[in-house]
Amino acid sequence: MPGPRPLGTTAPGPPTMVPKAMAPVVQFRAAVALAGRFPALAGVDLSLHTGEVVLVVGANGAGKTSLLRACAGLLPVTSGEAWILGVDLTADHTAVRRHVGLLGHAAPLYGELTAAENVRFAVRALGLPAAAGDRALERLGLVGRLRNTPAGRLSAGQRRRVALAALVARRPALWLLDEPHAGLDAASRSLLGDLIGEAVADGAAVLLSSHEPELAVPLSDRVVTMSGGRVTGTAEGGRRTPLAALPAVEPPPDQGTMGTWHVA
Repeated sequence: MPGPRPLGTTAPGPPTMVPKAMAPVVQFRAAVALAGRFPALAGVDLSLHTGEVVLVVGANGAGKTSLLRACAGLLPVTSGEAWILGVDLTADHTAVRRHVGLLGHAAPLYGELTAAENVRFAVRALGLPAAAGDRALERLGLVGRLRNTPAGRLSAGQRRRVALAALVARRPALWLLDEPHAGLDAASRSLLGDLIGEAVADGAAVLLSSHEPELAVPLSDRVVTMSGGRVTGTAEGGRRTPLAALPAVEPPPDQGTMGTWHVA
């Protein structure tokens, strides 16, 4: 019997972009993307490699969401270089859509369908088995009554978990997460960190934006700052902070501990 499909594949054989493992998953050089006449991206330089988590921060309007949408093939790049999974977005920005997973501000669910039906619809649209959706639903704690409740009757946090289940079931090669902690309770936020860790261990790459650095920085390898549609700075994240580098003495009680940062 054939082995498991590579990340992001939807057919018996891998798509042409997947075997290029040595190339960056994301490679933007002076990338420009227009929203109408407005330069949503005004010359972005960014790279992201397999097994890496990169956090994008910046003020509202800095270009974070536009960057994620461009990576998902939803916002055309009009000039510069933009490669995703070995595909040139300036030549065909739609070719990567089946191989990336975007979780935006609003959960893209059908209100009349149950949580299970929404996830199964998402995986079947890509030719994946229904069992992949069932496993993801269980992983996100969407069992029993929640599994069979119409999405329109779920809370915002529950709907977010359904959208995450659809993403997990698809096993995309590139995760694009826009404010992924929004609407999630503490347990779900902790689970999200576990899911991101499992995804990169499985060979995926993750690009996320967040206004909650206390939650997102510990999950990331690098932190990229955007302003005016450009990358203006970069710093180390906290995901691979070695335990030996942590303080040897306990901080004062009012400062908490590094343990609350979920450093892996």
